[in-house]
Amino acid sequence: MKANRRSRTGPGTRERLFAAAAKEFAARGFAGANVDRIALAAKVNKAMLYYHFKSKAGVYTEVLRDMFQAVATRVDDAAATRADPADRIMALVEAIAREAEARPHFPAIWLREIAEGGTHVDKGTMAIIARVLGHVAGAVQDGVKAKRFKPANPLFVQLGIVGPLLMFFATAPMRRRAPQQLPFAANLTTDQIIAHVQRVALLSLEGKPV
Repeated sequence: MKANRRSRTGPGTRERLFAAAAKEFAARGFAGANVDRIALAAKVNKAMLYYHFKSKAGVYTEVLRDMFQAVATRVDDAAATRADPADRIMALVEAIAREAEARPHFPAIWLREIAEGGTHVDKGTMAIIARVLGHVAGAVQDGVKAKRFKPANPLFVQLGIVGPLLMFFATAPMRRRAPQQLPFAANLTTDQIIAHVQRVALLSLEGKPV
């Protein structure tokens, strides 16, 4: 009995629950997600979810924060080491793209959450999002001071970056299913979307035709 208990609460249990929950939320959203299905996919008793995350809302929050904290950390590093405002905007684009690519569940989850008005985003997660937006504001302000950028609302800049990246990753399954109908979109890479969004963001900030 003790050995069985250790196997259910030992290394890997939390990670399996997290991965199963992420897939469940991506497929069904917060309201449609089911704790029993999450536990079954993770091959543990559902009591283990409550042990590790306290509630369905708790694991959902962890899934969101995992993405935003990863992006924030990369952007923090860029702000600390890159003085050039254009480099910082480019680093933001790459951070969002790479972290979203590493989490195939995230675009669908975030798009669903946006459609629901951000109902399930807690204050801690909002603080991380605000931290990233603060870096965008700093880069824009520095670019304006250096006469590299035109004045722009940081939120619009952020939305112009996040939107196409999320849509790119969220539509990947559809593009794979329709290679003949969408031949120009069949073999796109993450590097290509990063380069495209970086170029568009900088041209916009510089006041040049996109």
